[in-house]
Amino acid sequence: MEEVKLSRIDDTFERLEYPIEAETAATELEDVTLLLADGERNLGELVGRTNRDRFERVADLEAELHNVLPREAVGEPYQSEGEG
Repeated sequence: MEEVKLSRIDDTFERLEYPIEAETAATELEDVTLLLADGERNLGELVGRTNRDRFERVADLEAELHNVLPREAVGEPYQSEGEG
């Protein structure tokens, strides 16, 4: 089981071959745990909840992931992991 922080998710998404069907992406990412400010989630399950059938590039998948994350998952507003 691989664990990845949300801030490093693009590295994980870049390993996939694009364009990619959403179902295929979800299957390939089902063994990845996404570490969030409020706990952790299964990345494959999150990708499976997106509204798209296909992703043309990393940015598409990353944008859709943010749409399915609970607001509290990304931490306090206006804060980033690198500050403080």
